[in-house]
Amino acid sequence: MNPDDRALVDRFLDMMAAEAGSSRHTLAAYRNDLERSAESVGSIGRATVDDLSRLGAQWAELAPSTVARRSAALRRFFGFLVDDGLRDDDPSQALPRPRFERPLPRILEADEVNRMFAAAEDRATSGEPTGLRNLALLELLYGSGLRASELVGLLRGAVRPGQPFLMVRGKGEKERLVPISSRAQAAVGKWLDVAPGGTLWLFPSGKSHLSRVRLFQIVRAMAADAGIAPERVSPHVLRHAFATHLLSGGADLRVLQSLLGHADIATTQIYTHVDSARLVELVNARHPLATRGR
Repeated sequence: MNPDDRALVDRFLDMMAAEAGSSRHTLAAYRNDLERSAESVGSIGRATVDDLSRLGAQWAELAPSTVARRSAALRRFFGFLVDDGLRDDDPSQALPRPRFERPLPRILEADEVNRMFAAAEDRATSGEPTGLRNLALLELLYGSGLRASELVGLLRGAVRPGQPFLMVRGKGEKERLVPISSRAQAAVGKWLDVAPGGTLWLFPSGKSHLSRVRLFQIVRAMAADAGIAPERVSPHVLRHAFATHLLSGGADLRVLQSLLGHADIATTQIYTHVDSARLVELVNARHPLATRGR
C-alpha cells in the first residue's frame, strides 16, 4: 500500500474508533480488507469506477462472504472520504455485490438443554469446585445468552445477590444489560463459595481468566456427559438456543436484539426460521383480517 493510501486508511480507522466505537479486532479486519483491496486496484484512494468494476473478476476465487466483507469495507471507506471532503466522487457503486445466504445457526432442542442441565447438576451435587463452576457457566450461557468472550471476561462482582441483571461489555466495547435468573445467581453463589480468591475474575484460570478455547472444551465435555454428540455443541450454540427458545416463547424480536447485543436487527431475524409455524399461527390468530368472515 502506498504512503498516501496508508495515511487515508489511518484517518478512516481513527474515525471508526472514535465515532463508531469499533473494537481493535474490527479495526484490524478493516485494515486487512483495505490493504488487500489496494493490492488489487493499485491505489484505493484514487480508484475509479473502472478500477472497482474489475474487482469482481479478480475476486472470483474468493468466498462470497469475503467479497461481501471487502466490498462493505470499501463502501464505508469511500463514504468517509466523500464526507470529509477528501474525494468529490464515490465510485463504490461499481463494487461487486455477491449474493449468498447466511448459514442458519445450529441449535439444540429444549429437551437436550434440559439433559445438559441434569448432567451438570448431578456433578455439582458432589460439591466439587469444577462441577459448581461448570453449572454456573451453563446457567449464564443458556440463561443470559452471553457470548463466550463476555462470559469468560466477567469480573468477580458482576453477579450480585438480588440483582436480576448484569452489565456486560460486548462487541465494539458497547455495554448492555442482560437478565440473570435466580437459578444462575444461586449457581454463581455456590461457585464463589469454593472459587479461588485473590483474583479479579469470576472464572479465573492461572493469572487471568478462563480462555474461550477452554470454555469451548468444557461445554463439549458437558454435552458428552448428557449423551449429546459433542461436535453439535459450543458456547455459541447455547447462545443460539437462548435466542431460539425465547423467540418460540413469544419474545419480541426487538427485545431479543437488545438482549443479544446485535447492532443490526437483520442479524437477529435469522432466528425466525426455527419457529416459522408459530409465527404463521400468530398472524392467523392476531391479524385483524383473521376475524373477518370470508
